[in-house]
Amino acid sequence: MNILDDLKLQYKTGGMVQKLIFWNIGFFLFSLVFFYSFSAGKFQIPTWIALSSDLGTFIRTPWTLITFNFFHAGFLHLFFNLMVLHFSGRLFNTYFTDKQLFGVYVLGGIFSGITFVLSYIFIGKAGLLVGASGAIMAILIATATYAPFMLLRIPLIGIVKLWHVAFVILLVDLIQMPLDNTGGHLAHLGGALFGFIYIKLLQSGTDITKPFSALLDAFANLFKPKKKTPFKKVHRNTTKNGVNSFKENKDMTQKQIDDILDKISKSGYDSLTKEEKEFLFKAGK
Repeated sequence: MNILDDLKLQYKTGGMVQKLIFWNIGFFLFSLVFFYSFSAGKFQIPTWIALSSDLGTFIRTPWTLITFNFFHAGFLHLFFNLMVLHFSGRLFNTYFTDKQLFGVYVLGGIFSGITFVLSYIFIGKAGLLVGASGAIMAILIATATYAPFMLLRIPLIGIVKLWHVAFVILLVDLIQMPLDNTGGHLAHLGGALFGFIYIKLLQSGTDITKPFSALLDAFANLFKPKKKTPFKKVHRNTTKNGVNSFKENKDMTQKQIDDILDKISKSGYDSLTKEEKEFLFKAGK
């Protein structure tokens, strides 16, 4: 199995957190090819992708409330965000579904973008915003609101509660806000506020991410290859042994797939042997 096949299998068998990581890396590579200025040594993301706080530009490009959440201003920006996404997304999935996570990511990003636009109306400065930080903050704070006393083992620190981690990250944003990138830090806080509101609404019986379940299903069906049903001459096997043999082989294959998927859920995809990865890839075809 080559690296490309391995990546395809990881994407296919991974959950929403892994898919979001793949999407963000993909868009980063896209922006590296088309939007990176080697002479200036930085990205120049256009205003039809980046979120502008200029009201006129924003009104002309409202879709940027979504697109800005998948582009980043540099490698370190991307790396840090994906680290926090992996951490907070895994915790979120302890209690909630992949479809809810996707909904919180998108809605949290939109809410943080609106906060950014409104903040610059009051601050009086125009700017551009890219990055998934607000969406990721929504996921982290949603989890911390739902399970604040979840215990975590942090390297070099020890065991801490989840709310301690969330508090420190929020405190860093508050400290940095007057120093630099005020609108960006306010956007992070806007995403955090959405995560808190989402859990409170959910606990009262309202899940505002429900429409995203249908959206994800429609998106999956859009790219699912249609099954062709060519005319085939069928020869009937009337022997009982033939039927039993086919059923036994099918049951054995399904059991192997179930065992491998259980292993992934307990120890992660990297715990699989080369033979198990190849078997799962062939079975997926």
